[in-house]
Amino acid sequence: MQTKRFYRDWTGQSGLINFEVVIFETDLSIFCDRMLKDEAQTIVYSLRKDISDYIDKNPSFKDSLKPLPDDADAPYIVKDMIEASRVAGVGPMAGVAGAIAEHAGIKLLNYSSEIIIENGGDIFLKSKNKKVLGVYAGSSPLSGKVRIRVDPKDAPMGICTSSGTVGHSMSFGIADAVTIISGSAILADCVATEACNLVKDKNDLQKSIKYAKSIDGINGILIIADDRLATWGEIELV
Repeated sequence: MQTKRFYRDWTGQSGLINFEVVIFETDLSIFCDRMLKDEAQTIVYSLRKDISDYIDKNPSFKDSLKPLPDDADAPYIVKDMIEASRVAGVGPMAGVAGAIAEHAGIKLLNYSSEIIIENGGDIFLKSKNKKVLGVYAGSSPLSGKVRIRVDPKDAPMGICTSSGTVGHSMSFGIADAVTIISGSAILADCVATEACNLVKDKNDLQKSIKYAKSIDGINGILIIADDRLATWGEIELV
């Protein structure tokens, strides 16, 4: 059963066409300047097949919590997940949502000049105008009260969020939301996972920020843990 992604109500983008693509566990909300649902379904199915076929041959890819060595024979999306996870210091599946969003988004840019793909809180964005994105942080008193404005001059870009209290993804931390901005949605997804893991209590926000600052390619981080908030880098709060 699919879970209603109620934070999608905060992402309405005037002038763009919105549709959803649901293939097995993948549940995407896509905005673009024309209806591309058929094309998107074909692309996402192919990306998922590349990953699942690789897992069938390499089961450790699915379960490893640590980076894996490069594989010259792997599909492109798998290679990108391996590379980003190595930089972030996590297992490759930490970047799967960002990877599907990014690879699908890049392919759909052949048909549309603007693309926004949201995949379980992880976003790939290429836009002509500034966008404001809401941050859902579970039961935190700051949930729904914090928004981030992103500038298209930095696009395409990834805005990915990990949580230790919301959703079904594995996390070893307790942050209600850790949002990472990067030129790569795959790297942003992986770094958000580890940055969230580092928040063991609401006094650990600076530890998480120090980690994110150390990763090349990370442009900004926002952390919400209970009633505390911290940011670093190119984060414009609204």
